[in-house]
Amino acid sequence: MKIHEYQGKELLRRYDVKVPRGRVARTVAEAEAAAGELGLPVVVKAQIHAGGRGKGGGVKLARTMEEVPELAGKILGMNLVTHQTGPEGRIVQTLLIEEGLRIKQEFYLGIVLDRAASQLVFMASQAGGMDIEEVAAHTPEKILKEYIDPAVGMQPFQARKLAFGLGLAPELIGKATKFMLALYRASIELDASLVEINPFLLTEDGDLYALDAKVTFDDNALYRHKEYEELRDLNEEAELEIEASKYDLNYIKLDGNIACMVNGAGLAMATMDIIKLAGGEPANFLDVGGGASQQRVENAFRILLADENVQAVLINIFGGIVRCDMVARGVVEAARNLNVERPIVVRLEGTNVEEGQAVLRESGMNFIVASGMKDAAEKVVAAAG
Repeated sequence: MKIHEYQGKELLRRYDVKVPRGRVARTVAEAEAAAGELGLPVVVKAQIHAGGRGKGGGVKLARTMEEVPELAGKILGMNLVTHQTGPEGRIVQTLLIEEGLRIKQEFYLGIVLDRAASQLVFMASQAGGMDIEEVAAHTPEKILKEYIDPAVGMQPFQARKLAFGLGLAPELIGKATKFMLALYRASIELDASLVEINPFLLTEDGDLYALDAKVTFDDNALYRHKEYEELRDLNEEAELEIEASKYDLNYIKLDGNIACMVNGAGLAMATMDIIKLAGGEPANFLDVGGGASQQRVENAFRILLADENVQAVLINIFGGIVRCDMVARGVVEAARNLNVERPIVVRLEGTNVEEGQAVLRESGMNFIVASGMKDAAEKVVAAAG
């Protein structure tokens, strides 16, 4: 679950992570009032769930009071397109009006789970204020990493090591160490899957700030944080993803035209890969889970077909906990209820596979049955045209 920058900063402030003074504004008048309260200069920042806002024109510096309503009026309501929004962009409905700071140097800090190491990794880099993905791809040596043993947590020596690695002056090492340890504590207690500060700012006065804040919560821990529900902004989420969340389905909309229904995240990733290998483009990631009921399968099918870009559907089920015959009945029932005309390719393997295939054959509907993943991918790509 993603939240806005201003929400992330408010949470981090509770853990003594230093952030600039700011006010939320949803109208031009509120932006003017915020600037009057904070004092000039101020930064007018679009609030959407995406990075690259500055490059897209969503972050502007106002040096005079006359510039505040002008910039706020331009950014509010704009369709902000960044490398993370995709070409469709996002409509800006909220602004963060923030005090302007005198920048001396920009760095990067980030905490994320390294699944291969089964540990959190705390990253730091002198290459702050830019796309960290580009830095990682082209100059990975610029990213410093400290892996954190979950049994003992982040230790002060690790934070000091990162602070020295950033090339900070000796008098700033203690301050940076305290900042990083506070950020780690926030990450743990918030049950965050990602905490990213880009840029981590050194001002000309020698202060350290989180000039930006990206916080993403671990969905699997949301049951422990009922208070997070009020932070969710449905305007920032795809309509079909919102619908899928009602049924506890793991669904992510993509740009292709071949819908996928799969049980298991690993198999879902492999299915998308093999569709691309066969020359097609997946329209979504959808994991119906290991214990999918017939009703859940029907709901998943309905969400897949609600995507107007979908030209064909691939159902790839490996029966273990979930039975192939149960999935087949859900697919048949959903196809009948929705009067589906788009081609459906089905690949079933595992528990009750013969019964499942019999359900498909006896349905009287024109399902395309595949004998393996490669065969299924080739058939669905051909069916999609």
